[in-house]
Amino acid sequence: MAKPLIVSIPHNLGKAEATRRLQGGMSSVKSQFGDKVASINETWRGDRMDFRVGAMGQTVNGHLEVMEEQVRVEVQLPWILAMIAEKAKTFIQKQGTLLLEKK
Repeated sequence: MAKPLIVSIPHNLGKAEATRRLQGGMSSVKSQFGDKVASINETWRGDRMDFRVGAMGQTVNGHLEVMEEQVRVEVQLPWILAMIAEKAKTFIQKQGTLLLEKK
């Protein structure tokens, strides 16, 4: 199995507020990128969200953990998408930051 893609997204919100902003945030990603994303499943357990995203005929699994000053995202990319890992990392950082900055 390929090495996971790990992204850290800093924030100043505290764990509870960051979690609140991220919960349901995947639905905004689905509405924004619905033409490219076939399915999104998310399961929250405390400050951890496990997710599965179907996109471009591939399935991406991962999880995120909300901490006091950062969100750590770990994604297992299929080998075909691992070739674009840097683009995926930039996308995750940008979308995560947008979700956390929303008022």
